[in-house]
Amino acid sequence: MNIYEIKKIGEAVEGNSYVGRGIVCGKSENGKKALCAYFIMGRSENSRNRVFSLKDGVLYTEPFDASKVEDPSLIIYAAARKLENNFIATNGDQTDTIFEALKEGKTFEQALETRCFEPDKPNFTPRISSMITFADNDFSYKMSILKSIDEEGSDCARYTFSYPSKAGLGHFIHTYVCDGNPIPTFRGEPERVFIPNDIDEFTNALWNSLDEDNKISLFVSCTDLETKSEEIRIINKNK
Repeated sequence: MNIYEIKKIGEAVEGNSYVGRGIVCGKSENGKKALCAYFIMGRSENSRNRVFSLKDGVLYTEPFDASKVEDPSLIIYAAARKLENNFIATNGDQTDTIFEALKEGKTFEQALETRCFEPDKPNFTPRISSMITFADNDFSYKMSILKSIDEEGSDCARYTFSYPSKAGLGHFIHTYVCDGNPIPTFRGEPERVFIPNDIDEFTNALWNSLDEDNKISLFVSCTDLETKSEEIRIINKNK
């Protein structure tokens, strides 16, 4: 087993019917771009009734059909937003927790100490979060997962991973291992994935490899490290 193996993003998700929600952060092969991607999947009608919407630079999940919303608490939130030289992306309202903490001079880790996994027993869906920090025409990034320490949801285990950026290398964290009942949560370190130079190559490879029945929306942001210009792609299954 090669612990330094780097998979293409399609290889990391293809054939897996339910990886849940996922975040990818990394640097393009030519070393010139920072990439962050976030996708959502869903099994229930409530979860599937969503789209991504970008408003004033903030990425939101929103209901596709407002009349069908059953419980908005865990499915409607700001998924990605910026503060100064930081780009935050998460799978829940902890995006705002991190954002507000940074404004108060606190850290990514301190913000997430105040949160835990989602209260959706028996799955206890993990909260996954990321933050890219830009500096000196380069960047580093952190990823986090907050997950139940046992099947009763008695307490929260918190894991944070910190990475320097390396050309062609990204890391992929997702909420679930695969489908199940209850759904088994993600285990271990974020997976190593390849980041190409072309945002559309990455976007299409990821979207086309996600399970057709369960995928909902995909957001990809690619920032040029020299010019600071940003390219964005959003794909919604509900159009």
